[in-house]
Amino acid sequence: MKPLLLVCTLIIAAMNSYSETNQIIPLWPEGAPGALGNNSNDIPTLTCYLPATNIATGAAMVILPGGGYAHLADHEGRDFALWLADHGIAGFVLKYRLGSSGYHHPAMIQDASRALRLVRSKSAEWNLDARHIGIMGSSAGGHLASTLLTHFDSGNATSADAIERQSSRPDLGILCYPVITMEEKTHGGSKKNLLGENPSPALIEELSNEKHVTHETPPCFLFHTAEDKTVDVKNSLDFADALHRAGVLFDLHIYQHGGHGMGLGGPRGGHPDPSLMHPWTVDCLFWLKQLGFVK
Repeated sequence: MKPLLLVCTLIIAAMNSYSETNQIIPLWPEGAPGALGNNSNDIPTLTCYLPATNIATGAAMVILPGGGYAHLADHEGRDFALWLADHGIAGFVLKYRLGSSGYHHPAMIQDASRALRLVRSKSAEWNLDARHIGIMGSSAGGHLASTLLTHFDSGNATSADAIERQSSRPDLGILCYPVITMEEKTHGGSKKNLLGENPSPALIEELSNEKHVTHETPPCFLFHTAEDKTVDVKNSLDFADALHRAGVLFDLHIYQHGGHGMGLGGPRGGHPDPSLMHPWTVDCLFWLKQLGFVK
């Protein structure tokens, strides 16, 4: 094969490894609970990225970008979804409500729970395995993901809403340089945006997720860097310790170098280049394969 033809073939293959459906789904068509208005920031949504049918594994991931509960980092949303789709996993990027738009807890966990339920409720429509739906979050999105990993429920069996009858328990979690605690080692901006100016001690403890791990917490993959100056690595270490004590399966990777918010590790935006990604992506795919999310 001629070099130019080979390059074109590889580009086409990469472009065809996913289907960005452009389907943006509001979590609550009639309005989110506690909505402060009808603007875009008041309407939580899911954006769908489905893998090509020939590589789809039936697994799915609800993706929660970081941003300190003040904004949403696109490279921790769309970029992650494209990367997962390359490996057969459907990605659903959640636009959740933020402190910068006047929202505080419990709006964020309401959005994350609803997103998980919605994807599970549409598993047949999207050719998904309802038992292989995970949650993935980065930084403050990692805090929100760890909140769902420790504060899920089995759904309301008597609800008239079919979505609300679904369990909000993820089948696994991926936490990228996550905020975990709301106590001493927290990220100040995330805490303020999530809990407000003067949260009660009880609320701080309730959202310090290292304290709420049980044997029912799903398996987790965590990665962090030792030199992260924004979110202390102790967040990941303490959560992994709690998982260990509860007997929950986990993979923990602490890399020596790397700044906060690295995402996949390469250039941001566009289709991700595997040759430029951080090694955590390889480690994560190895773990996902063990759990049946990747073929």
